[in-house]
Amino acid sequence: MKQKLLWAAIFVMMATMQAKAQFMPSDADTKYAKELLKPGTPAPDFKMKTIDGKTFKFAKATKGKYVVLDFWASWCPDCRKDVPNVQRMYKKFAPLGVEFIGISMDTDREKWAAAVDKYDIRYTQVSELVKFHDTQIAAAYGVKWIPSMYLIGPDGKVILGTVLSDKMERTLTETFAPKERPMAGSEERVSIDGDHGKLAAIVRKPELKAGAQCPMVVLCHGFGGRKDGPMFELIADSLAMHGIASVRFDFNGHGESEGKFEDMTVPNEIEDAKHIIEYVRDLRYVSSVALVGHSQGGVVAAMTAGELGSDDIAAVALMAPAAVLRDDAIRGSTFGKSYDPLDPPEFVELFGNQKLGREYIKTAFRLPIYETAARYKGPALIVHGTGDRVVPYTYGLRFHQQWAGSDYEELEAFDHGFSQNIYRACEIVSSWLISKLTS
Repeated sequence: MKQKLLWAAIFVMMATMQAKAQFMPSDADTKYAKELLKPGTPAPDFKMKTIDGKTFKFAKATKGKYVVLDFWASWCPDCRKDVPNVQRMYKKFAPLGVEFIGISMDTDREKWAAAVDKYDIRYTQVSELVKFHDTQIAAAYGVKWIPSMYLIGPDGKVILGTVLSDKMERTLTETFAPKERPMAGSEERVSIDGDHGKLAAIVRKPELKAGAQCPMVVLCHGFGGRKDGPMFELIADSLAMHGIASVRFDFNGHGESEGKFEDMTVPNEIEDAKHIIEYVRDLRYVSSVALVGHSQGGVVAAMTAGELGSDDIAAVALMAPAAVLRDDAIRGSTFGKSYDPLDPPEFVELFGNQKLGREYIKTAFRLPIYETAARYKGPALIVHGTGDRVVPYTYGLRFHQQWAGSDYEELEAFDHGFSQNIYRACEIVSSWLISKLTS
């Protein structure tokens, strides 16, 4: 069932996701994957021995198949850390016909076999049992660093060479995406009264039996964002497949909603969120309400949950929550634009001709983010990447530390928009919500 979580929405990413996110730092491939074979290159054939001494012939065993080659070693710390990612990919994509082959750089058969047994690795393992840089296979495939991975197509040519398992998972997900989006349930565009005018929203309702009810998840976008886009569409589609409704909307001054961006503040976004919650509560089929927020939307979700309490909010999931916004206001610097925080101007010119209003700075200066959020006592999840240069992961970690019993997922090297593998981030959130709201 988990394998179906995101398939229904993947195609959205194919048309809308940019190759690089706005705040994406250069990844490890720029340094460690320089000599890997380029896409379109025929994959070199090879014969190697398996752990039990049998001869494995690559071309014969994989003809006409998608193949993942995983270069690793039991003595390699980064490889061992990557094992859960590779195992997750194997369980997800092997049933779809992808052949996984582990190519070990071990020299000791017993240690190699012990590691395979320890990590319960079920896919084919081969090795030359000689030192890494002396192996013919590493030379043939340009492997200078492990872990390294290749995706080979059914035509025997390289699709991807990378040292990043998250990039491999993202590529596999996109490769096996459905051509069309199976719509579970229905979507309705509605206009809802907000704090600064009408809010444009999309209500996603799953297929329900007559008179049945289901949970509703309110999705709150970030600073300068909007309701449309792959992140919330992926989550909404996954939830709908499991009988959970959702509503995504534009905050005041954003997207299709009324109001001016320069009049937007976190407090009036909290009021917008409350208006949305009030609206969906009145829908007959809604049994409970949960919140998801990304970036500034994460702050809004956390504070709204704190103000309303766990009796009204069934669960909260924060994605890279931007609690740094208060520190930005105090130091007088937002997105690289400096100002006097003690005497802010009428507005500050930001990227894309957006204007940050004086009231935003004044309210952010003393915004009790964590103090307000602390009043929420229900189920909570925080997902944050250690590569986030917009909001350091420690801001998300603090929510986890103050919310007793909360769940925390720290994604290694992921940026603010989770562009390294947005499918993975969305799957974490969707799976968690499904477990909390349908149990």
